[in-house]
Amino acid sequence: MTAHLTRLNPATLHPTPGYHHITVVEAGRTAHLAGQCPLDVHGDLVGPGDVLAQADRIAVNATTALAAVDARPEDVIRSVIYVVADGTTALGEVWQRLLASELAPAFTSASTLLGVAQLGFAGQLIEIDLTAALSG
Repeated sequence: MTAHLTRLNPATLHPTPGYHHITVVEAGRTAHLAGQCPLDVHGDLVGPGDVLAQADRIAVNATTALAAVDARPEDVIRSVIYVVADGTTALGEVWQRLLASELAPAFTSASTLLGVAQLGFAGQLIEIDLTAALSG
């Protein structure tokens, strides 16, 4: 059972490309996932130099982490996506790739997409930080 979520976009704010400005959770339990990185089960970087391959791996890792707490992408109430990028083209490509992934429903909630200079692992080009509402 999914917690009751209300997503809304006030008419007096700008239209969004799929996310909602506000997500209200009518539940008390949440799961705060650590930043999901493009690493395989052995801790090796997936897709060196390829931000879209890294986005694909992050979608898999985040979906796995959500499942570990009996949550689905639809239960995500907040996402922050960090991309090593100095322009908006790469950000848009990552956003579109994530919207085409199994994690896509996570990005209908309050979402932030940021271009950054560097992330924690050598060669890492993307990281996703998720918060999910849990039932019961």
